[in-house]
This record gives sequence, structure tokens and C-alpha cells, in this order.
Amino acid sequence: MKRLPRIEHYGLIGDMQTSAHVCDDGSIDWLCLPRFDSPAPFAALLGTQKHGAWRIAPAAAYEGGAGATTERRYVGESLVLETVWTTSSGSAKVTDFMPPRDGAPQVIRIVEGTAGQIAMASTLRARPGYGRVSPWIHELGGRVIAEGAGDALWLDTSTGQIEKDGAIVSSFTVAAGERVAFVLSWGPSHGVAPEIPDPEAALAATLAFWEDWTSQCTYAGPHREAVVRSLIALKAMTYAPSGGIIAAPTTSLPEEIGGRRNWDYRYTWLRDASTTLSALLGSGYWQEAEAWRRWLLRAVAGDPENLQIMYGITGERELRWLPGYENSGPVRIGNGAVDQLQLDVYGYVIETLYLAHQCGVARCGDTAVLHQRLVEHLAERWQTPDEGIWEIRGERRHFVHSKVMAWAAIDRTIRLVDSGALDADLFALIELRAAIHQEVCTLGFDPVRNTFTQSYGSHEIDAALLLIPRVGFLPPDDPRVLGTVEAVRQQLSTPEGLVRRYPTAGDRIGLDGLNGDEGTFLLCSFWMVDALALTGRPDEAHALFDRLLALRTDLGLLAEEYDPATGRQLGNFPQAYSHIGVIRSALLLQQLDSGAPAAEADVLSVAGV
Repeated sequence: MKRLPRIEHYGLIGDMQTSAHVCDDGSIDWLCLPRFDSPAPFAALLGTQKHGAWRIAPAAAYEGGAGATTERRYVGESLVLETVWTTSSGSAKVTDFMPPRDGAPQVIRIVEGTAGQIAMASTLRARPGYGRVSPWIHELGGRVIAEGAGDALWLDTSTGQIEKDGAIVSSFTVAAGERVAFVLSWGPSHGVAPEIPDPEAALAATLAFWEDWTSQCTYAGPHREAVVRSLIALKAMTYAPSGGIIAAPTTSLPEEIGGRRNWDYRYTWLRDASTTLSALLGSGYWQEAEAWRRWLLRAVAGDPENLQIMYGITGERELRWLPGYENSGPVRIGNGAVDQLQLDVYGYVIETLYLAHQCGVARCGDTAVLHQRLVEHLAERWQTPDEGIWEIRGERRHFVHSKVMAWAAIDRTIRLVDSGALDADLFALIELRAAIHQEVCTLGFDPVRNTFTQSYGSHEIDAALLLIPRVGFLPPDDPRVLGTVEAVRQQLSTPEGLVRRYPTAGDRIGLDGLNGDEGTFLLCSFWMVDALALTGRPDEAHALFDRLLALRTDLGLLAEEYDPATGRQLGNFPQAYSHIGVIRSALLLQQLDSGAPAAEADVLSVAGV
């Protein structure tokens, strides 16, 4: 029986339209085809092997793993994954990758003998429809196909294949220097057969693609390896045909083992996508910003008054036949937060449009019209309570972070108008910015405790308050900022310095409308790095940043959350937010270490540029 892996045991491969999760035991346990949000024919990540997986490993590893050891790495600065297996008889390397798509989506796995002789096995158990459908396995023109639920999965290899217990099985031996390739291609069951690629040529082209892309990175600081690996993760979560950026390529990986805080993140959140673009802009990637802006215009321009917080979904439902990761049900597809009002989204979108302009991405007339209409609607709605950045499932509130980001939206618009890049009533905008600022400082601040609060009149603290100096709402040395940072440290931090989003209530229903708890939120911990650096504590900031980098997997990946008690990553994986945090904090620390005044941090803004 296959052991139960931890979230951090998985590596990621992808083609900028979908991705696969490869476990360190050689099993692909999650793959959606043909897109990130499509049903998964391999869904073992949220159940068991019977829900679909594809494992390539030494025969000895199938027999319990005794005598088979493994090491893995990405090849250079790429998304090509190498796993080296060693047994008593020899060693072999498995290279897993997905070529940037030009036709049918493909997963290619090349097995190469590196020493001695080693018996290997491939077991592909496809279960289309998120593990629900047992496909028809048959041959056509000498090729093996698994068909079901409208999907056709074609497995091509030079070694023999048989059907056994509903799986496609190959047993073979490789000696040093021998290579055996497997190519899995997807197509609709009614379509024509996909072409068989040259695996070696596809590998060379894939490595060349990533080498060219990472060479564009402008960051040359002391944490380049971590920054580049995070940039690659973010690029892998970009849907190339549209320019949209997903929050994570998985659904329902739990924020608490055994809990119900399980959500589908395979969609484009405006907030997540905006901050992702900010991180990419800060690292020299402008083409992605242009593609995202085109996506934004298509998605939003026709209906800005009904701005959605996310795009690409049709509602939320549960897949009751899947038990969930470590029985952490329910497994959800879709996301019920789609219809929520989150006013901070206006700030993140306008912030990114501003940063794109600052970085030299030429503005266009359509963008200017969209920007103006977004500001008009924000001016009408900013005093409305909302569900906030954390998408609470309870009563709407006047969240301080939402108001601060509304202020940021107006502030960035004023800058553009003042520079002549946008036409609007400057005096009215300045008055609006002042009104938002005054209200937040009056209703969102507790003078007795010397801290801003989660929402107007509340006693709770929220880690999102750490962004107040980052966006320039108040200078870092303002006593109210210093008090807020200290309050977050006292009330939301663990002894290791990791930060929770806000208080939860265990078995009781909390202020967010949910019961249960969760791990520390990694992005919030990076926010603390930034806050410490900006408020004059660089040594503490660097120490916390180093601790956070040490939490990455052996492949440099981060999930959404981390549980210090068990030493486990939690939540959807890899998470764009967490990798944005790596990049932002590295850029800010480099900027401040080079002598930039902390008081100018509002110019650096949420992007860290």
C-alpha cells in the first residue's frame, strides 16, 4: 500500500495551462486536464490510489520501499523535475515535465539508467471525473488509450504495456545509459488521436523555454535562488491563453487536518493575480503585466459596477465520493465566495495598473476608461461593509484593511492624474482620499490599546493591518503603526514569529462565520518581515525571513499555511500568495539594505519594486 504523503512531499510540473503534482515516491497524484479547473483523472491527492494516479518507481519501491532511496531536484532554473532512485542493484533517474503547450496537453516521463541495472515499473490508473469513472482501456493503432467521462488519455512508450486491475502497467529494466520514455497525452474522446512527440526534443525545448524566461529576472540580491524558484512557481500558475493567474493549482487541501476549511483555489482572484503581477513587475517581467491587463479588460471592462472578486467559476459544490486529504472533507469544486463584496480588490487592481505604468507598460484608452469607472464605483461604495480580504462567511463588516486599500486606490489614481497619465477631477480625488483617511483613523483605531483593529469598533486584531505602512497609508515611524505591529506580534504570532491571519474560535463559530482553526498564514508572516524592516528592526526582519525560507520544501515550494506544532505545510499547494511573499520581502529587504529610506516605502508599495 502506498504511504500517506505530506503536502510538502509533492513537486510541481506544468505547461502554463494545467499542472501535475508529483510525489517523492514517483506518483502523480493530482492532474486536471485540459485546464487547471478541469476535472482530474488523477485525484489520489484527495483520496487514495483508486481515485487515479500514475506511479513510476523501482519495483523494490512498490514492494514496501525497503532498499530503495530517492533524491530529487529541479533541473537548473526550470520546472523540469528529476528524481534519482537508488537500489542495491543500481540507480535510475526519472525526469518529469510538461512541455509548454502547442497542441495536446502532455506529461512526459523519461526513465534513464545511471548505474548498474534496475527493475522499474509504471502503473497508470486513470479515473476521470475526479476519481469517479473507471475508463475503457483498449488499443488503437498500437497505442493504449483510457477513455471515460468524455476524456481520452493516450499512453505511448517503447516498452510493453498490459491492462491489470483497471490500470495500464509496464515492467521493464534499465541499465546505465538506457532510456525509456512515457508520453501521456489528453484529448476529448470524440477527437482525433494526438500526435506522438519526440520526448528528447520536447525535453530540450522545455529546458530552453525556462532558461530563456528566468534569464529575464532583474533581481540579483542575496536570495536569488528563492526568488527565482518563486517566480517559476508563479509563472506555472499563469494560464497562458488568457493571461489570467490562478491562486493555486489544487482544491480542498485543508487549512486544518480533519477540518472543513477546504476551498477550491484553481481560479483567478483579482487580488491574488494583482499581487502576483506586482511581484513579477518588481522582478523585470513586463510581458506578463501586459497579458494580465488584456485579461482584465476582457473580464471586467463591460461590467465594472459588478466587479467580481474572482473569475472562471460557476458556483460551489461538494464531491462526496472523495474522502479528502487525510479525510479532511468536504472536497469542494467552485468557490462560494465568488459573489462576495471585497472592497480591497479595487485597491489591488488599481495599484497594479499604477505599477505597470511606473514600470513602463504603456497605458491605453480602454485601460484609462476602466480605471476611471472603477474609481467612480469605489467612490460610491467605499463606506459599505464587506466580506474583506479573508472572505468571511459571516456578517459583513467595515474592515479596516478594505478601507485602507480603498485609500490606496484613490492615492494611486491621484498620482496618475498628477503626472498627466489619467484625466480626472484631481480636487475631488484629493478630498475623497482625505475623507477615507480620516474615517479609518477615527473609527478603525483604538487609542487605548494604540492599535488599529480588524473592523470598526471591534477588539480583534488582523494581520492585514501590517500593510498600513507598506501601502503608504501612514509612515512606518508613526506611533499608531508601531503600536499595531506590536499588537499583531503579541496576539497573532507564534513563539517562532509566524503569524496567523486573525483569531479563530475552535469548535465554536468564529467571527469569520466558520468553526475550526488553521495554521499560520505564510503571507502574513512575510508581511511581518516587511513591517519589521520598515519600522527599523532589520536584524529581526532578516532573521524571520530566513526562518520562513527554511520552511520551503526541498524543491523550494510553499503551501498556503504552516503548522508549527506538527512541522507541516497546510492548505492549497503551491500557493501564489506565499511565493509572492518570498519575492516581495526579498525585494524590500534589498531596497532597504541598500539605503532607501523606510519613509519612501509607499513608493515601493505592495509590489516591493
